[in-house]
Amino acid sequence: MSVRGIRGAITAAANTSAAIVSATDLLLREIITVNGVEPDDIAAVFFTTTADLNAEFPAAAARALGWHKVPLLCAHEIGVPGRLPSCVRVLMLVNTELDQAAIKHVYLAGAMRLRPDLSSDSDPETAGTTF
Repeated sequence: MSVRGIRGAITAAANTSAAIVSATDLLLREIITVNGVEPDDIAAVFFTTTADLNAEFPAAAARALGWHKVPLLCAHEIGVPGRLPSCVRVLMLVNTELDQAAIKHVYLAGAMRLRPDLSSDSDPETAGTTF
């Protein structure tokens, strides 16, 4: 078994606790669904937000999913001018039998433009939607 990283990102509709948690919840659920991840397989999750999102820790969404034993860490992204605002990014480290090429990274809503090469694997129902 190997430890693999799964990346993902989503945009939040507003700098509110509800919007940040809602967007992060959707992102986490999509990541675990498309990769077949069980909570016990998760080694750690790193969250970052753009500086304009500070009303809540994105990790609150993981705790609400019951991930009480999973190590979680939140930080702000580097503030590069002109980059995508209102963005929550995730790096989930999981123990898995999957090859690196089999990992499905998930980019939803406005964050799809960050990695259009990977966004085709994301849920088309959330394409272009901000949460």
